[in-house]
Amino acid sequence: MRTLIIVSHPKLEQSNTQQFLKESAAPLDDVTWYHLDAQTHFDVQTEATRIQAADRLIFQFPLYWYSAPASLKLWLDTVWLKQVAYNESGGLLQGKELGFVISFSQPLAAYQIGGAEGFSVSELLTPYRALAHKTGLTLMPPLTIPQFDYQTEAEHQALLVRYQQYLTVAHPQRFNERAEWFLTQLQSRVNSDSGQLLVDQLMERQEQLERLQMTLGELKTGESE
Repeated sequence: MRTLIIVSHPKLEQSNTQQFLKESAAPLDDVTWYHLDAQTHFDVQTEATRIQAADRLIFQFPLYWYSAPASLKLWLDTVWLKQVAYNESGGLLQGKELGFVISFSQPLAAYQIGGAEGFSVSELLTPYRALAHKTGLTLMPPLTIPQFDYQTEAEHQALLVRYQQYLTVAHPQRFNERAEWFLTQLQSRVNSDSGQLLVDQLMERQEQLERLQMTLGELKTGESE
């Protein structure tokens, strides 16, 4: 799967959040980081080719007055035209996914009914829901990053895992797929016999779980008959 991260941020170098995410995405295969604000202009054909080459699009930005920074709107207005994103027959981006990585300075609890902001992040993303409907994209639940600078090191480590999985693991994520992702990451970092032993143990437990799930499935089938 090929993932294109479309980053909208006018001060990327000053953002601890975006620098963390950029470093987290860097080692991943088939993941492209594309910073809109670094472009001097958008050539429609070049951008259309970039979009078509991706299986998963990620809109990544901080919330600026409950929306994305201006560069994302400019890119959409310039590139997502008729015959590029849609035509008379419907959306031209069917089969692709659209996800969101949204950062903000308030706690997550602020974005809900009764919270300080009064609206959920999903509600604020409603215009993009309409965009996905028009163009045939399949929406993914957003990955939210509240108050990055106040998070602990352990929370940053957990975010790194969630972010990398959000970029690369099939949606919706299933336990087996997450377990396989962890095994793949661990195998790529094994440099000792003890590390390989841990990999072998995890693989054995995953196989046991898969056999158990198959047995449960057979039992349910028998009950329905």
